[in-house]
Formats: sequence, structure tokens, C-alpha cells
Amino acid sequence: MKDIKLFLTDVDGCMTDGGMYYTSEGEAMKRFCVYDGMGMVLLQEAGIPCGILTSENSQVVKARAEKLKLRYLYLGVGSKVNPNCLTKLQAAQKICDELGISLADVCFVGDDINDVELLSAVGYPCCPPNARPEVKAIKGIHMLKTSGGQGAIREIADEILKL
Repeated sequence: MKDIKLFLTDVDGCMTDGGMYYTSEGEAMKRFCVYDGMGMVLLQEAGIPCGILTSENSQVVKARAEKLKLRYLYLGVGSKVNPNCLTKLQAAQKICDELGISLADVCFVGDDINDVELLSAVGYPCCPPNARPEVKAIKGIHMLKTSGGQGAIREIADEILKL
């Protein structure tokens, strides 16, 4: 973990408990854990850029990323609904190219099947215990103790920063 130069995460199921609140107008709310937000702030203060890669095209997620002053935000990536969009792996590779690093330098937290490709490619793949079995089966996955939306991101941020 001492070589991590970029921290990326999915949102639903990782930064949230996976629940979505809808009104007749569409998505209204998501519940985020403040501990996770502080974890990402602390990583950034330590010089590790952070970002979100999500298949959702959510203004709620955009607002959260802006509040945390995240350097990277990719909405609508890896979406099966829009096959013309970037995959999460392509988005992460684009960020790595910009930073002049490799995927081996990346920690990514994911929990569902659309995260498997990227989790299988990064140097430090992580998942919360509420992740799908396909994710938990990835060779070398670091299983967090804390569930998504309950501080899972902070758990891994604290582990990274202890080094």
C-alpha cells in the first residue's frame, strides 16, 4: 500500500449503502458517510489524488465530489445501458496516463460486476463486505471490514495513511 499514488472508488455500495431514494422526478437523495468524505480529504492532503468512477449519471454524486474537492469524477462510466461510454478501466487508465503512473499504483474500491474488470487490473483492489460474490472472488482482493456507506472508504484511507 505504500506505493499507492491514486485512490478511486465506485459510489453505490461503497460510498453509500447501495440504496437510492427516488421521487416522481427521479433521483432525489443518497446517504453518504462523513467518515468516508474525511478519509478522501485526508488522502488528498497527503498528496494522493482521489476520484469517483460510477455508472450513474447523478447530480447528487457530482455535488458530493465537488464538496470533497475531488480531482477526478467520471459519471456514466461502465454503464451497460450506454455501450458507447468509457469502461471504468478505460477511465482509470486515462487518469493514470495523465498522472504518469500505472494501474499498479492504484487503489480502487468496488462492489459489483461492473467493477470486476478494473478491480482485476489495479495494484490494490478493495471491496466492502456487502460486495457481490463475483467481486469477492477476485484474486488478491482486500476485503474491508466496514460495509459500504458505513465508513468503508475511511477504513482503507486510514490503512493507506498509516504507512
